[in-house]
Amino acid sequence: MNTPNIATEDILNAFKFRHATKEFDSTKKVSNQDIKFILETAHLSPSSFGFEPWHFIVVQDKELRELLKPVAWGAPLKLDTASHFILGLAMKAPMVKHDTEYIMHMMKNVKQLPDDVIEMYSKFYREFQERDFNLDTDKKLFDWSSKQSYIALSNMMTSAALAGIDSCPIEGFHQENAEVLLRDKFGVDTDKYGLSFMVAFGYRKEAPSHAKSRRDFEDIVTWK
Repeated sequence: MNTPNIATEDILNAFKFRHATKEFDSTKKVSNQDIKFILETAHLSPSSFGFEPWHFIVVQDKELRELLKPVAWGAPLKLDTASHFILGLAMKAPMVKHDTEYIMHMMKNVKQLPDDVIEMYSKFYREFQERDFNLDTDKKLFDWSSKQSYIALSNMMTSAALAGIDSCPIEGFHQENAEVLLRDKFGVDTDKYGLSFMVAFGYRKEAPSHAKSRRDFEDIVTWK
C-alpha cells in the first residue's frame, strides 16, 4: 500500500468547495464508479471498537423517494433532484450491546480474533458500555451508534468533494414516522436499525450564493 501523497492545498480546496447543496442539477448523474467510490469510503471508515454499527440504503426508486417526502421536511427538493439519495442507518441495542450475536460475529468471523483475545476484547467492551460511557439504555446505545455513523457520513461527503461531487447531509426528518416507513416499505428491521441521517449526492444546479462563513480559527482551537 502506497503512502498517500495528496497536496494539503488540494484537500483544503475540496473542503472549501463542499457546501450543503439545496438543489441539484437533475440532468447530471453521478457515475456508478463514483458512487461506489463514495460508499467504499464509508465502508473503510473507522468506528469505535471497529464494530461498524451502520448500514446504508441507496434510494433510487422514484416511488420510494416520494414516500420519504412527508416524513422528511428537509429533503423534498433533494429527493427530486439528487442523483443519489442515501439513508444512513445506525444499529440499536439488539445489535450493539456487549453480549449480542452481532458483536460476537464481528470479533470471531470478521476480525478473526483468537479466543483469548475475544475474551479480553469482550471485557473491555462491556466495561466501556457499563462504566466508561454509561450506555445503559436502548436510546443511549442507538445514539452511540449514530455517532459512529456520522464518521462514515463525513468521509462520504469529503471524498465526494475531492472528486468534485456535491452533497447535502439531512437531519430534517421525523425519526419515528420515518422508521415506520422504513419498516413497512423498505423492509428494514426497525428493532435492530434506526434512521441516523440522510444524505444526497449529485451536482449543484447553481453556485453558492454566498461565501462560507466560519468563526475565527482562534475561537475554536486552544493550545496548551
